[in-house]
Amino acid sequence: MINTLLEAIQQISELGGPVVLLLGAASILVLTVCLYKLWQFATAGVGRHAALRAAVEAWDRGDRISALSQIETSRGYLSPVIVMAMQGQTDTARLDAEADSRFARLESGFRLLDSVAQLAPLLGLFGTVLGMISAFQALQEAGSQVDPSLLAGGIWVALLTTAVGLAVAMPTALVLTWFETRMDRDRVLAQSSLTTILAPRRVTSERPQRVYA
Repeated sequence: MINTLLEAIQQISELGGPVVLLLGAASILVLTVCLYKLWQFATAGVGRHAALRAAVEAWDRGDRISALSQIETSRGYLSPVIVMAMQGQTDTARLDAEADSRFARLESGFRLLDSVAQLAPLLGLFGTVLGMISAFQALQEAGSQVDPSLLAGGIWVALLTTAVGLAVAMPTALVLTWFETRMDRDRVLAQSSLTTILAPRRVTSERPQRVYA
């Protein structure tokens, strides 16, 4: 098993050079990070805030009892922040800081994905330049015995690194955009929910009971 893997790595190295190996390692790293982020998003309940929205709507109507009952059923990562606001925390800076700390945990790894998406095409281009240099060196060494297939084969191998770089960069950029879009939606939801709780359309004199998340 190990010998087969080593042989495959050696063949890839001989075909595309160390740049292709580096891009392959980057693709494995990206896949690992993406799988972890999917698990993290599912665990935190990113994008699944039906109970939270129902609680905020009830609070906006002045139905405090229903709002507190609804928020107790929510298991999303934003629920503790909403509970703080419902319990009487009116310091917007504190509430924003609590929400931002939760966003920061879920957005960890985004910079790595962004770096790979930007650097992979450049690495591919770098490998192409190195391959072209090697091809022309071989052409020069051949002298008058020039074989067109020698140059064509060198160029084909050189362009392979660019193709691999793009193949790594494009899916990474798409997945990162999807992750960022989901987080942006949750940011808007958190901001609008806190604004609604701190300044509801209908204010009642009913004192909310303390809820523990």
